[in-house]
Amino acid sequence: MKVSAQKIWFDGKMVDFKDANVHVLSHSLHYGNAVFEGTRAYKSDKGLAIFRLQDHTKRLLESAKITLLKCPFSKEELEKAQIDVIKANEFKNNTYLRPLIFLGDGEMGVYHLKSPVRVAIAAWEIGAYLGEEGLEKGIKVKISSLIRNSAKSSMNKAKASANYLNSQIAKAEAIDAGYEEALMLDEEGFIAEGTGECFFIVKNGVLITPPNDFSLKSITQDTVIQIAEDLGLKVLRQRISRDEAFTADEAFFTGTAAEITPINNIDTRVIGNGLRGELTKLLQNAYFDVVYGRNAKFASMLTYI
Repeated sequence: MKVSAQKIWFDGKMVDFKDANVHVLSHSLHYGNAVFEGTRAYKSDKGLAIFRLQDHTKRLLESAKITLLKCPFSKEELEKAQIDVIKANEFKNNTYLRPLIFLGDGEMGVYHLKSPVRVAIAAWEIGAYLGEEGLEKGIKVKISSLIRNSAKSSMNKAKASANYLNSQIAKAEAIDAGYEEALMLDEEGFIAEGTGECFFIVKNGVLITPPNDFSLKSITQDTVIQIAEDLGLKVLRQRISRDEAFTADEAFFTGTAAEITPINNIDTRVIGNGLRGELTKLLQNAYFDVVYGRNAKFASMLTYI
């Protein structure tokens, strides 16, 4: 995913893209303590609209609190900054927002509370994270040899940079093996999530997705559940074993970047008929109606620029 833009919001000021630099001794670069969000703005008939801006910003600040990062900006200031950075770049197409709270330079060592807290918000135009073809035909997924971070050793409710190291390795492993994405199990052997997505299956007309015991509380997962219930579909939050996933009628990933991406194959097992399932397509269409502002029931989820 190549990134390009004109401006980045950095510590309260709009700066040129090329000037948004940090020192090589920035604490977060060495010790991994940073938190971030991924938020999308969609090109609707009324202009660009940020999807669930307030919820993403709230989770960003909760992540900072969990990891002992004292953000120098309020929720309202961060929300305005995200709107401002989109305006400053004059984007014409769907856009991805990346707010980041991290530790700058000046102190070194594992103890981090004396390091300066810095905040940046970047944005760039984006297409389908796993490809336009993937949205229609689905992707192949490999169950990773790495488990999702254990709740015994990390704080999974923080969208923290350090939590994504095993996701990086898992994704590289999957792509090297000829798949497009990885599926990670929890420490007890049940499916947790993808490398950056939540997991759903359909079985006998019922939508099933794991609880967030070992994963981040997903805003997109919550959105899909709300849409499904509005459509009258039955939704269960329960553990899914790998063999249950193999025999699912349908399966798909959800996430801010992934949106709703069908899964057609898991560890060489064809899912359903190997095509995008009927309920997956129904939810996909309904989801895009919501994010593009075509469903008045969910209008409060959008912040128009």
